[in-house]
Amino acid sequence: MNTYEVVKRRIQFLCEERKITINKLATDSGVAPSTIKNILYGKSQNPGIVTLKMLCDGLEIPLAEFFDTEEFKKLEQEIK
Repeated sequence: MNTYEVVKRRIQFLCEERKITINKLATDSGVAPSTIKNILYGKSQNPGIVTLKMLCDGLEIPLAEFFDTEEFKKLEQEIK
C-alpha cells in the first residue's frame, strides 16, 4: 500500500468513526468539498500538508495523531 492509499483510508476512517459526511468535514475544516472528494477518489494523490492540517483541525485532532497509526509506521520508502 502506498502513502496516498493510507492517507485516503485514514480520512475515510476518521469520518466514519465520527459519523460525518464529506460536506460536514469540508464545513468544519474550511477545505472545499471538491478538494476532499479529489483526495478520496484519486484525482489528487498528493494532498499538501496544509490541507491535511486543515482537515485535522476540522476533525479536532492534532496532525501528529493523523499519522500515528500502524499503517503509516509500516509504509515502505516509495523512492528507491
